[in-house]
Amino acid sequence: MRIGVVSDTHNHLANVARIAELFNAARVECVIHTGDITQAKTLHAFAALEMPLLGVFGNNDLERASLERACAELSQRFMDPPLRLEWAGRRIVVVHDPLDLCAHAHGADVALHGHDHRTVRDRRHGTLVFNPGECAGHLRGHNRVGVLDLVSLETELLYF
Repeated sequence: MRIGVVSDTHNHLANVARIAELFNAARVECVIHTGDITQAKTLHAFAALEMPLLGVFGNNDLERASLERACAELSQRFMDPPLRLEWAGRRIVVVHDPLDLCAHAHGADVALHGHDHRTVRDRRHGTLVFNPGECAGHLRGHNRVGVLDLVSLETELLYF
């Protein structure tokens, strides 16, 4: 099972359109957003995805009522972190802030986070920690999202 991982889109709609194209072309089975969507119109832009979108809210997701309405309308699932999943035999925890990993990643095979806009692909105490990094920037070619293979635990960065 291959999943897409994105974080900190910060309402950059042109980039979100490109992100949807990348994930559709990569044929991932779902996309996990690790927070900082910012506004409901970003979730509407993600409706171009051909697969489910779910994730956690971040510290810049202050328009919660409109975000929650958009989630309900679009059948997207977002919640306050941590989000815990079990797919392909892997225990996955999703948070926004990497400082929350200490409290929530114990026993997880995979921990996904965002917040700092930095790419992280580490192993910590047997857990793969992954943040694809910056995707809301304005520098073409430096933006990126991630693909995670849950069977092999290999990660790939897709630049745009």
